[in-house]
Order: sequence, then C-alpha cells, then structure tokens
Amino acid sequence: MNVLVFAEHIDGSFKKSTFEALSYAKAITGTTSVAALVIGEIDAEKLSELGKYGANKVLHDSQALYNTFDGAAYAAIIANVAQQEQAKVLVISNSYCGKNIAPRVAVKLKAGIVSGVVSLPKIEGTNFIVRKPVFSGKGLADVAIETEVKVLAITPNSYQLNESPAEATVQNIQSDAQPICQSLEIKRATGKIPLTEAEIVVSGGRGWKGPENWGMIEELALILGGATACSKPVSDMHWRSHEEHVGQTGITIKPNLYIAAGISGAIQHLAGVSSSKVIVVINKDPEAPFFKAADYGIVGDVFEVMPQIIAAAKKFKAS
Repeated sequence: MNVLVFAEHIDGSFKKSTFEALSYAKAITGTTSVAALVIGEIDAEKLSELGKYGANKVLHDSQALYNTFDGAAYAAIIANVAQQEQAKVLVISNSYCGKNIAPRVAVKLKAGIVSGVVSLPKIEGTNFIVRKPVFSGKGLADVAIETEVKVLAITPNSYQLNESPAEATVQNIQSDAQPICQSLEIKRATGKIPLTEAEIVVSGGRGWKGPENWGMIEELALILGGATACSKPVSDMHWRSHEEHVGQTGITIKPNLYIAAGISGAIQHLAGVSSSKVIVVINKDPEAPFFKAADYGIVGDVFEVMPQIIAAAKKFKAS
C-alpha cells in the first residue's frame, strides 16, 4: 500500500505536525512505501529530515510561485502526485493549511475523507476504520472509509513521533498548477511555540482581572517550555491577542498538559481543549463547570495559587 504525506513547512522549516504525519503513515499496517511531498523552496539538506521518520521518497516542487500558500493550487499538486504515485492513502496534518487542502484533494480524487483523526486505522478488507472526536469533543466516533483512495487529516499532537530511519531519495518535480490567490501581506507570530503544536499550554481567563496580571501565566509557560492561551472573553476585551484564543470559535488544541487558571469552563471553551491528555483547573469557585472536565482541580484564588505553582516548577527544574 502506497501512502503519500503532505509535508508542510514554514519559512524553510518542517513543522512538528509534519513529522507526526510521517510517523503515522509509516505505522499504517501494510504500508510498503511512504512518499513525502514538499511544495515551495526549502534547503536541500532539510529534505533529508523526512527520511528520519520513515519517508522512502521525497518529491519536491521547488517553484518559487508556490512559496505563498494557495489552497487550490496546493490541492491540485497533491492530487496529481497522488495519482502518479498510485497512493491509496493520503495523510495530511489537520492544521490550518491541512483543513484548507484536505477536502479539496478528496474531491479531486473522489476519495473518502475523515478530518480530526486521533488513532491509527483498523483495516477490515478494503475499509479503514478511524476514530475522531465528535459533539465538540464530548465523544468519539469510529468512521469507516469505503472508497479506494482515502484522505486522513491527523489532529496535531494526537500521534507520537517515531523515528524510523530510511534512505529517502529526493526527486525534483514540476507542476503546472497555477496559483489563483495573491497574498498582499503575511504576518506571523514569532518567538513563541505555535499553540497547535505545544505539548504544554498555560491558559487564563477573566479571573485575572486585567492584562497587567498576565505575567504569571507567561512565567509559568516559560518555565515549563509551553505556550500561553486564553478564553474568548479575554481576547474579546483585548487583554490578549486573538491568536491565543482557544475554544469552539478559536483554536482547537490537544496538548499533553492544559493548565486553565481563572477560567470557568463554558462549553464553548471546553470544545477547544477537551482532547487535552491532562487538564488542571485553578478556580476559586468550587462550582465552576471546568472542574467536571478536569483531571486535577485546585479550588483557590489564582493570585495565591499561581505563585506557589511557579515556585514549585522552578524548584523542580532546578533539581
């Protein structure tokens, strides 16, 4: 079974989610060949990183006109390459780019698609049965894909990185897909771990009373090597930028550890974080709904509890 992975990169560096997608593809039972498709300019030495996670072949379309993301053009390239490689399974990270690309690719290939996949497929004959969250993360559904070609969009942080070194041959290709959009300006957050890739997230809500008190959230995240996030009311009041808003109308994340301080836990917020492996809630209201979803809960004022957690984290790191 041939598998094609779209290897997403930003400014010449592969995302962690790309290596997760490769690890996932390599683990699919019956896989004989894993090819990685890279679109846009990137250093040749970077391409060899894909072999570390199981890519047997790296297909690289380096044309400069693809350096700016265009979902329609990228989908056309991926679909064409999939047909040439006779790939029966396409693995794409369910990132912002992946959510744009995957449905387009599925339509072009007349393929079944499941987005938000969180587990390896169970293969029954020609069917793939994969699991994904449903009802805003309150439940899990097993979905069978019955088409010959299958598109799987993998949730970031849902599959572990597995090194499976392979000799990856690099093949330069050239596509004739033409971009139909032009980006006038691209602004990216720098110096921070992307929320969708962070393994630890420290988040705050209105319980912090104002943006001037956010230093403790940032300090704990820095100590733990994590990212900072916030609830919707916080971003709406411009205490924090909207790029940190997690929830049903913001970013959906799945970190190993999610620390929610001063957040009551409205259902809209829970929808974006309920897939976290471990949830720690700090709130002075013992009836806060977030405690029902928490693995660990601390009833107390964040201004009293957080300094103690920071001190303990520093002590742990020092040891």
